[in-house]
Amino acid sequence: MTTKVLFVCMGNICRSPTAVGVLRRYLQIAGMSDLITVDSAGTHSERVGSPPDSRSISAAAKRRYDLRGLKARRVDQSDFEASHYVLAMDRVNLNYLQEKCPQGDRAKLGLLLDYAPKAKYREVPDPYYGGPEGFELVLDLVEQGSEGLLDHLRQKLGW
Repeated sequence: MTTKVLFVCMGNICRSPTAVGVLRRYLQIAGMSDLITVDSAGTHSERVGSPPDSRSISAAAKRRYDLRGLKARRVDQSDFEASHYVLAMDRVNLNYLQEKCPQGDRAKLGLLLDYAPKAKYREVPDPYYGGPEGFELVLDLVEQGSEGLLDHLRQKLGW
């Protein structure tokens, strides 16, 4: 059975697609791409169908992560059932997920940076408030969270 990870941010055009690109590459390097699938969604629908923000694509490309081909979509009820991990980028989006998630699936919810206890931040901030450096900070934090998540998944899957 494939383990499914869903990353969630507000519009699904910057933070959560960045997490998809980072974790997919880490899984490929670890030889675990066949065991774990990664997707992203947003809590709001105004960007549905849009590609990731060009600044996210550019920042990710500098570190050799590929965000091309990703399209924004809104999280829906089927995501809670289908995913093993539903990881929000911040508490606002986690609160939204907690409100929408069926009681039986709430153990799947968390923050990406729960897997990076040594990170300076507990949430991945919205890059739009940090200028160009905001997109770099998102990548730094997503990399830390993804490394910890990958370690967790390795242990959980006995890999």
